[in-house]
Amino acid sequence: MPMEHARPTVPVTTAHAAPAPAEPLLDDVSIAVLAPDHPGFTPRWELAPPADGVRLLSVHAEGVPVEIRLTVPLGDATGYWHPQGGWRRTLVADWAGRTRAGLVEGPAAGCLYEHSGATLLTFAAADPVPGADVRFGVSEENDTHVVHLSLPASAEPHRLLLVPRAPSVAAALRPLRAWFAADRPPMPVPDAARLPVYSTWYAFNQDVTAATVEAQADPAVDLGCGVLILDDGWQRHGNGRGYAGCGDWQPDPAKFPDLAGHVARVRDRGLRYLLWVAPLLLGPEADCHDRWAASAPAPATVPGARVLDPRLPEVRRHVVELCVSLVDAYGLDGLKLDFLDEAAVYAGDGAGDVGRAMAGLLAELRRALEAVRPGLLLELRQPYTGPGMAPFGNMLRSVDCPADATANRIQTLDTSLLAVGGAVHADMLMWSRTAPVEAVARQLIGALHAVPQISVRLDEAPPAHLAAVRFWLGRWRLHRELLLDGAVEPGRPDELYPVVVAARGEECLVSVHGDRVVELDFAAYRRIHLVNGSDRDRLVVDVTGGGGRVTARVHGPDGRMMADPPAHLPEGPRPLAVPRGGLVSLVLTEGPR
Repeated sequence: MPMEHARPTVPVTTAHAAPAPAEPLLDDVSIAVLAPDHPGFTPRWELAPPADGVRLLSVHAEGVPVEIRLTVPLGDATGYWHPQGGWRRTLVADWAGRTRAGLVEGPAAGCLYEHSGATLLTFAAADPVPGADVRFGVSEENDTHVVHLSLPASAEPHRLLLVPRAPSVAAALRPLRAWFAADRPPMPVPDAARLPVYSTWYAFNQDVTAATVEAQADPAVDLGCGVLILDDGWQRHGNGRGYAGCGDWQPDPAKFPDLAGHVARVRDRGLRYLLWVAPLLLGPEADCHDRWAASAPAPATVPGARVLDPRLPEVRRHVVELCVSLVDAYGLDGLKLDFLDEAAVYAGDGAGDVGRAMAGLLAELRRALEAVRPGLLLELRQPYTGPGMAPFGNMLRSVDCPADATANRIQTLDTSLLAVGGAVHADMLMWSRTAPVEAVARQLIGALHAVPQISVRLDEAPPAHLAAVRFWLGRWRLHRELLLDGAVEPGRPDELYPVVVAARGEECLVSVHGDRVVELDFAAYRRIHLVNGSDRDRLVVDVTGGGGRVTARVHGPDGRMMADPPAHLPEGPRPLAVPRGGLVSLVLTEGPR
């Protein structure tokens, strides 16, 4: 009796993978391309001349799956950044570095950099819709860093974007964003997508009602918010922090007996209104469960629900009709689309590409929603905030990190590195009612380089907390174009961005989150704002560019003016008295004598 063929195993390290000849590609990067399922067939590749800082690699494989291998000598390599990296941003061994990329899982992209911050390798898949497997890390056997991309069969050439060596990760990814913006025009971003948001989630979780939400509307507007998001809990069976009741998406009659009237009242107070919905989730408690159960064969990764398969035409029609009916029936300005990444449970099952199905669904959803609501707002959430999703959402939110100002800073900056078009939003800010005002300011400072979202019970907040929120949201709105549209340099990803510089013209804003020396270059900038997110009541600066006389305004964490600001800053290092949670704004009035 013949033995069954054993399933091929993936080699433990890349050094033990099937051999393939490597050739020089770019800088010190070499490339090998093979078709693992077609022995004897060698795909051909070509690298286009530079265009706006990007090189386009095309791999011709005649409709078969390919593996693209990129290899770089280790040199002074220090870290490897990629969109799914989270907190793992130093070097890892190639037997540990593996991820799945795709439209709703996060893009196939990465950046290897050295101790100086300069990049050694920067790449991104030019076609982010189909799923891809990525293997990366240090090859212990070869003293190199490798990236292996396994791409599915395609009738078109496989395309990879490469950026030559750049002084920093942010500088290397900037031309990639420009390339994607030209290749797939992003969804329009109305001004409302760039306004501070009041969210109900951390303030109320699922214990939310029309009355409690309306009680937040006036103080939210007074503090500077322009949008309100009603999160999970508005719908029938929306309780218990699980998702077993998802699917019907009807208002809970006890909590929201007249949802349309409630939305109108909140909008009359000056807030745009978004509603949370997870349209791919289906729970057993939903009235529609039996009707759709066969279309949701796989369990979700969140508790209590299954996932509707977006590859089914009837599912795509259902999701579009559902979302349009919510916006139209309740007078909404848009939707917060949650758990779209749950569609990835169907990736690789052989029944069709999930990314292509989701792209079709979201394209039709946007068209249908814009037909009933011009100026539509659609919030997406990490990990599905990459370039491939740019046409389908205009509010790109950091993943949940309750009360963690450090994570909010890092995640929003990570998102911004590859964000195309949409406004990057922080996760909702929360804090304890007994927190010192400095802790409130720290939460707001952690969200400074993105659109802030607030989620505390404003009608119960202490006056000192409200003063801090009012001051920092006011400062954020004052510097919004600088923070959102300026050139941002956060430094090395493995250092967790302790000093972040946003610059535009002769003005820059520097947020400081550790005990670091901050360069003040008055030859480059005449107006400099320093934000103290550290645990010290001073900032240490090193004045360059000649220094000179300045006008200075120092504010505490609640906005109060502080005494004795500096009037003259000569060249060299020195401390500035700036309270933690506060800031100093400096304007050069006279150069060095």
